[in-house]
Amino acid sequence: MAKNVVVIGTQWGDEGKGKIVDWLTDQAAGVVRFQGGHNAGHTLVVGGKKTVLHLIPSGILRESVHCFIGSGVVLSPEALLKEIDELEAAGIQVAKRLHIAPTCPLILPYHAALDQARELARGSSKIGTTGRGIGPAYEDKVARRAIRVIDLFDEEKLQQKLQENVALYNVQLQYIYQAAPLNADEIFQQLQIFRERICPMVSDVSRTLYDMNQRGEKLLFEGAQGTLLDIDHGTYPFVTSSNCVAGAAAPGAGVAPQMLNYVLGIVKAYTTRVGSGPFPTELFDEVGQGLGERGQEFGATTGRARRCGWFDAAALKRAIQINGVSGMCITKLDVMDGLEYINICVGYELNGEKIDILPFGADAVAACTPIYETLPGWQESTFGIQSYDGLPENAQAYLRRIETLCGAPVAMISTGPDREETIVLQHPYAD
Repeated sequence: MAKNVVVIGTQWGDEGKGKIVDWLTDQAAGVVRFQGGHNAGHTLVVGGKKTVLHLIPSGILRESVHCFIGSGVVLSPEALLKEIDELEAAGIQVAKRLHIAPTCPLILPYHAALDQARELARGSSKIGTTGRGIGPAYEDKVARRAIRVIDLFDEEKLQQKLQENVALYNVQLQYIYQAAPLNADEIFQQLQIFRERICPMVSDVSRTLYDMNQRGEKLLFEGAQGTLLDIDHGTYPFVTSSNCVAGAAAPGAGVAPQMLNYVLGIVKAYTTRVGSGPFPTELFDEVGQGLGERGQEFGATTGRARRCGWFDAAALKRAIQINGVSGMCITKLDVMDGLEYINICVGYELNGEKIDILPFGADAVAACTPIYETLPGWQESTFGIQSYDGLPENAQAYLRRIETLCGAPVAMISTGPDREETIVLQHPYAD
């Protein structure tokens, strides 16, 4: 059987998963997105050219790779077609290589309207969603009223479900949030246009992935967001609306757990968070500002500035355990260049006790005071270095300390945004 790899974020997202997925796809026949929606933003740089993806898997830049959107993804038809058009205008063939599961729930205008109305009403207590309707779409899925891709094939059923859902949402929009109502017929007409392009890309993704695996073809499963934003295991309620841990790749793609052979955890060399929620190692000084500037820490989807802080090994330890990480890929190591010293959070003080792993829930995390261990920094540039021996001694010591504290080996190191700016110590697809 082929060795299949799951790529997941181990922090609060934005770890640089897109580049690594793109890099790995020279070995893969198929790349699968298994959760999230167009609230994700994966930035790829190939030959100096930047491409930002939101829904389409990061393997799309490899001509021979097939890309799959699994049933764990909530799909905005409008966002999907816009992304396809942009890629194909740049000369990248998408429609013939993209396969969409018929069981994907659709994100429709009423989802975004409710998402935005709720955030506005929360005021200073807002969660920090992207306002794109991701959460309400997942709510519909769990409530068993979702309109799914498969419903595009049945006009009568689609129209009936739209009427029911819009009526339900309009009550909330008008009478709870004093927002404008939506028109079901207008949404139906939009979907009539979208279906002509989307339906030819719909296929039995689960069966296709099974057949590819049986033929010995290698697969790559791509997660969105990060472990600490997981709906069950993150800093609830300041989390995303789906399970973004490695185990979610099986139900989200429609494959057996035995098909998930290697988990590559993507780890930023420092810590960032976008939106609201507790962040124990957040920096409000010139060091934090410098990390943000050098790391260009702005959301690929929203453009929001990311909050920056020291590396949190206690939080990463939780992610390593939840995901069963086989190896880590450390990204943005070059952003740490030039620091006189580097702090690593090795644990916290919580209610008078010392703990060495991130607790559950936002309230407990907000009450944590970080315990730091200080390492010497390095002044040499690590940007673009392609061999481990070429790294400064203090940078190597920093990586070794991360391994020791978190309990997983460093398999790869990213020293820049381009494909070639990568150090490989253990290839995830190697036997």
